[in-house]
Amino acid sequence: LFQTYCIDAQVPDSACTATSYLTGVKTKYGVIGLDGNVTRGSCYSQLYEKNWAPSIGHWALEHGLDVGLVTTTRVTHASPAGMYAHSSERNWESDADVPDECLAMGCEDIAHQLVFNEPGRRFKIILGGGRQEFLPNVTGSTGRRLDGVDLIEKWQKDKVERNVSYAYVNDKSELMKVYNSDELPEYLLGLFHDDHMAYHLKSSSNQPTLEEMVEIAIKMLSKSTKGYFLFVEGGRIDHAHHDSLAHLALDETVEYSKAVKKAKEMTNEEDTLIVVSSDHAHTMTVAGYPSRGNDILGLVDTTNGDDGIPYTTISYANGKAPSIGADGKRVDVSLHQMFTSRNPDYSYPSLVPLDSETHGGEDVAVFASGPWQHLFTSSYEQNVIPHLMAYAMCIGDEQHANCRSSGSNIQSSILYISIFSIVITIGLYYN
Repeated sequence: LFQTYCIDAQVPDSACTATSYLTGVKTKYGVIGLDGNVTRGSCYSQLYEKNWAPSIGHWALEHGLDVGLVTTTRVTHASPAGMYAHSSERNWESDADVPDECLAMGCEDIAHQLVFNEPGRRFKIILGGGRQEFLPNVTGSTGRRLDGVDLIEKWQKDKVERNVSYAYVNDKSELMKVYNSDELPEYLLGLFHDDHMAYHLKSSSNQPTLEEMVEIAIKMLSKSTKGYFLFVEGGRIDHAHHDSLAHLALDETVEYSKAVKKAKEMTNEEDTLIVVSSDHAHTMTVAGYPSRGNDILGLVDTTNGDDGIPYTTISYANGKAPSIGADGKRVDVSLHQMFTSRNPDYSYPSLVPLDSETHGGEDVAVFASGPWQHLFTSSYEQNVIPHLMAYAMCIGDEQHANCRSSGSNIQSSILYISIFSIVITIGLYYN
């Protein structure tokens, strides 16, 4: 089990947890890639490099490994941003979000950091949503940037200047052309939606699935002779829970499972450590005593509440659909057509009415298989995770005797998989 709290919050957000499991440093709520000395929204403390917390992706690059990032959210969202950004405010995804006084001080938005700064500019794979954060806000464009800069063009120009092969894609058909090409590019940028990628149940046929993105990412990164580190996030699970959309959340989890299965098929358990966890909990609960095989999205079939009204197996402690109606009585969900038709947009009942369901503060489970799986036992702080993975990879400060043993020549990978948020694939090379 891993403890997920921020240093200033019992229940965390995805910014402080991403910083924790990617940099090994606990930080404050809403802060990305910076240590606990930083106050949320403080540009001055963001600029002070002694406050920066480099990610395990940065450590991997420094040791010659290739690195990639895959997500179903905006690539500038809190979890993926933990791979490369140092931002005192998680919402500074483009310059349009950064206060003028902070821009004047030199504070850079998260998208800018991904394209221009270390380690993001050296990521071999960047796949996800968030195109709007990279394009200027001009007539005929869906971009949000106010600086007039086209960051996609800047990303491409950087690859030309470095004399490396690259491809930019914005839909599934273009991604598949790259996948089926005779020679894969060294760098790949894919932005498949202006905002977050669409939920699987609502996506078009030309939006790649998480499984497809993982497949091409591993195929490309597997060319590395020293190994690779791949971060993959199934972040729309989290978003569905925030809207109490249990149906969509569970479907996104199924899609996530397909991606994990694909990763396992493409790697070898003899040289691949797979770690499964979550960045945080949610308030969804499975309650009552329903019969085995009862529809998980349906009503408890064995009993009603003491008020005689049926209740759902799934509910939330807080969220968008209050369980108590205006008349002071509990809502009978069996009378709601959206519920009875299993409409994916049905918000499941919650005790405390909130515009958005919150995270939960429980410890999260961690599961591991493969080399060094024994490290992931007992109860830890969440920020131990990258140190354990670095130890297994022999990178950063986590060197040990096995890293330096003569005659050792092991090509290995690590998968860190978060049920709610992330998958990380790491390739190792010992010598």
